[in-house]
Amino acid sequence: MANETRRLTPSQTSVVRRLRFSTDLKLRRHFLLTDEPVRSNLRFGLLLEVLDKLAEDCALRYVRRSYPAARVVTAAMDSMRVRGVPDETLDMVLRARVNLVGTTSLEVGIRIEQPGAGAGDPMLHIASCYFTMVARLREKDGTERSVPLPGLEYRSKLDVERAGRARLRRESYREYVDAAEAPPSAEEYALLRRLHEAQEQPDPAVLLASPLSAGGWERTYVEHENVPHKIFGGYVAHRAYMYAHICSEMVASHRALLVSVDRINFYQPVRMGDKLHYISRVAFTGHTSITVETSIQRISRDRKSTALSNVCSFTFVNVDAGLHPKPVPQIYPTTYAEDARYLAGYRRHRVHLAMQAAAK
Repeated sequence: MANETRRLTPSQTSVVRRLRFSTDLKLRRHFLLTDEPVRSNLRFGLLLEVLDKLAEDCALRYVRRSYPAARVVTAAMDSMRVRGVPDETLDMVLRARVNLVGTTSLEVGIRIEQPGAGAGDPMLHIASCYFTMVARLREKDGTERSVPLPGLEYRSKLDVERAGRARLRRESYREYVDAAEAPPSAEEYALLRRLHEAQEQPDPAVLLASPLSAGGWERTYVEHENVPHKIFGGYVAHRAYMYAHICSEMVASHRALLVSVDRINFYQPVRMGDKLHYISRVAFTGHTSITVETSIQRISRDRKSTALSNVCSFTFVNVDAGLHPKPVPQIYPTTYAEDARYLAGYRRHRVHLAMQAAAK
């Protein structure tokens, strides 16, 4: 290790950023979803950019205590849960800290808050999100390697609990990957069979999954750069969210508001001059929710390399002007790929309902 340093507590890694919507009118307008007076008028896609950059800054401060020349890259945005209604007229406080340090990676948790309605009221919890960052160091020959990191010192009960939840998130994701590859259970098979049989009825009035897609192409330029020759991951996540939101509106009868970002994996680095192909598909619908999966394919500038760069999963809820949830139609998968996406969305939905029930 380049520089041996004493261990920090999680609170000593904290970085706080304030978006001053209450006084900076230009900033507030930049974050508006529409110029109409609606509730929850905030561009969550743009907020993903800010959150990813804050996670990087927080992780970089920690890593560079041991490796001054190191950098960090986003391996994944593990999850984001929207718990409150944001108000674009109030300041937004973003509190980041390192929750857990692995061998070469670390989890950064960010809590998003806004002031309460009255003076002296506690801060409102708008959302929480978690990023997995990896520390990298460039060698003299131009190659890069991951570097081992010093661990944290957990002194308080809260720090220990947060670290435990971070480990649980890692384990839960591994279990989810294993479960995603598992064949359908008898119950799941019966569900898919009913959905397919419904399409075989005379003149079936069903909403097929196949046409519920949106996407587009984009080339990356210098203004998207975050580290030398590679593209800012938050920007890619923002664009993926935009296509997912457009896709969700094919099903939503009213407004589609973000409920959660279930997972964004960054498989391949995106470089300047690459072409990106975004494809968003409605994967699953619950009673009022819509799950959209977005894949991002990277094509290198010389067109010799094509790879899956990212996979993202977003869940929205269909709400009226008063933000009351409204039913959405059932979608019907037809192909094996649509069945797989539907099943993955169904399983995540079941987990979410179980977590809600346990919280009550």
